[in-house]
Amino acid sequence: MALKLTSLAELAALPFDQIIDVRAPSEYAEDHIPGAINLPVLSDAERAQVGTIYVQQDRFLARKVGAALVARNAAKHLEGPLSDRDGSWRPLVYCWRGGQRSGSFASILTQVGWRVDLIEGGYKSYRHLVVQTLYDQPLAHRLILIDGGTGTAKTRLLERLVLAGAQVMDLEGMAAHRGSLLGGIAGGQPAQKSFESQIAMALVRLDPARPVFVEAESNKIGRIILPPSLWQAMMAADHLRIDAPLVARARYLTRAYADLLADVDMLCARLTTLKAYHGAERIEAWHTLARTAAFEALAADLVARHYDPRYVKAQARGRAPLANIALADLEDADLDAACRDILAVTGV
Repeated sequence: MALKLTSLAELAALPFDQIIDVRAPSEYAEDHIPGAINLPVLSDAERAQVGTIYVQQDRFLARKVGAALVARNAAKHLEGPLSDRDGSWRPLVYCWRGGQRSGSFASILTQVGWRVDLIEGGYKSYRHLVVQTLYDQPLAHRLILIDGGTGTAKTRLLERLVLAGAQVMDLEGMAAHRGSLLGGIAGGQPAQKSFESQIAMALVRLDPARPVFVEAESNKIGRIILPPSLWQAMMAADHLRIDAPLVARARYLTRAYADLLADVDMLCARLTTLKAYHGAERIEAWHTLARTAAFEALAADLVARHYDPRYVKAQARGRAPLANIALADLEDADLDAACRDILAVTGV
């Protein structure tokens, strides 16, 4: 049976035990339905091989070779990842267009005795719904931005807001980047489409009748671009400004960037990218602080000389905040007190 998706909310509510993406690993890596596992019926090399035969030799031969490869890979999946599934297991299967790859695999699973469904139109129909949500329609949710200079623990504050029962969307977590020139994370960022899938499915699970707290960002997080509907909603959103003493911010940054501080060569390489803004002498002074492990002094100087001047300039062009939340420190107890203030101000 092929299911026709009419909304992402419908997809999130479907009663399946597992969603299986049978596309090649490179297709899956670029984007997939969040939560889907990848059981490719053709590898990247096999897909290229079948395509070459189809174009350059004979279509019938390509289908025959493809069928043999699909059967061989399906057997590996049955003997491997699916070997522990019992008779009540119910999967939802999709490929690129909902055609031969998903149909062939679903047929094999059906012969085993499982109740299998397909997504009509495959990944393309799912992607169409994501584009509708993030490109074509205004967001239904009321966003409230958590704003503040670098090192004011905005990401940690979002985590504490979740514990306080608030609705939160962690864009930096989805983008696998901390949002600054030094903010890259090991493993790199997801593909743009994958980031958008995470956002779209997160929005489906959030109640539009309640506000959603989001960290204030520029329109890019690393190399990831915020999709238009989200960016427009953020531009129109109310915001709360977090303030904290420089010494507390520097101390927090040494914790938040502990992975980068553990690799001084990488830290110095990233600091060098700021040479166009500050010149060789300043960069060398920062390198010296890094190589002598004076990390709090380095963080404080970076905030004072690089980040805060740019933040102040950007704030001068913006609207007044709903409230200024002033913190004496950035430990969890301080952030929990800030959460109570935030929820009171916003009426949550």
